[in-house]
Amino acid sequence: MATDFFSKLTAAALKNNSLLCVGLDPTPEAVPAAFRQAANPILAWNRAIIEATADLVCAFKPNIAFYEALDDGLATLKATLRLIPPDTPVILDAKRGDIGSTAAAYARVIFDQLGVDAVTLSPYLGADSIAPFAAYADRGLFILCHTSNPGAATIQELPTANGTPLYLQVAQQALTWSKHQNIGLVVGATFPAALADVRRIAPQAWFLVPGVGTQGGDLTAAVQAAMRPDGLGAIINVSRGVSGASDPRQAAAALRAAINAARTAKPTGVANSSDPDAALEHQSLLTGLYQLGAIRFGQFTLASGLPSPLYIDLRLLVSDPALLQQAAAAYARALTGLSYDRLAGVPYAALPIGAALSLHVGKPLLYPRKEAKTYGLGKSIEGVWQPGERVVVIEDLVTSGGSTLKTVELLRGGPAG
Repeated sequence: MATDFFSKLTAAALKNNSLLCVGLDPTPEAVPAAFRQAANPILAWNRAIIEATADLVCAFKPNIAFYEALDDGLATLKATLRLIPPDTPVILDAKRGDIGSTAAAYARVIFDQLGVDAVTLSPYLGADSIAPFAAYADRGLFILCHTSNPGAATIQELPTANGTPLYLQVAQQALTWSKHQNIGLVVGATFPAALADVRRIAPQAWFLVPGVGTQGGDLTAAVQAAMRPDGLGAIINVSRGVSGASDPRQAAAALRAAINAARTAKPTGVANSSDPDAALEHQSLLTGLYQLGAIRFGQFTLASGLPSPLYIDLRLLVSDPALLQQAAAAYARALTGLSYDRLAGVPYAALPIGAALSLHVGKPLLYPRKEAKTYGLGKSIEGVWQPGERVVVIEDLVTSGGSTLKTVELLRGGPAG
């Protein structure tokens, strides 16, 4: 090949003003009626998709499994590849993972016989399984990092020996597995916080981002979390959303427009604040809370009596001192520029947070009791303070605001309250 894969990818993205990658994942039962009478219905369908979208994409991504399932699958795949314009990169979704002569044979089939530009690979066997592919200096390798499927977190978010989630360890290690700088990462759109965390670990790498469309990934959140500051670095893959559309060109054009709107829009959400470092720290905090079990999804009844599909339990922060410090830093950022004398933690869940924040910002802490003591000094508020001082009330979670208002009323009663 005349150029290396990532140069070719960058050129295609700039030429077509696109980060859209269209998946070519056909099944016989899904072939549209217009192509069923063709000599090779799947090839005819692929041809129509390619011709309709080639000037709207940065790459095409056939998944080899759909072709291996056909009687003439490899022949159809090779014929499909010949239909793709030579300046448009092709990523073969194969997820290979083996070692030695087997891995070398996979690499020969994928790069020499099929002639594709890049391939997806599994990291589970380590650098040994990647080496035969990495030897092809002009080809791209996308290592599975944090995939888009719902069960991904079960394994990929397991903490390693140093406490780093496994997927971040994969990101750090995988980028060292080739001397040719031809490695990218697969990170799913359904986990935007993971996308932001991996971007922090791999600021220059290209990400292949599946999960938009049928799997429900938020396109805007994924694009803004995944792309580099130069507006590149993310390949947003959509398969059925284009191939299954009544008008594939119209669908691809709409997706490209939506992706480009996300690239140029004012950043939204915690993944993209005006302070990139703070945004990444916020994303890391959310990821840590989820891994701790402090963020849960389901059907819950809150203290206010309201139903909620989300439950946040920051009481668990006491079980992770490092994460508690991270939460205190987030609270401190929220207080930047605010003039105040003391902090007051709402009992009980906010008390550890208040104590950690007090240590972080160097401000004294008060804490009101839920019930006044019936012994000793009988105080309802613990700590030293004076009338007229400005107090910031720290809460772990606000729904109706009832407990926060009670604390404010108690504080307004004065030190003797």
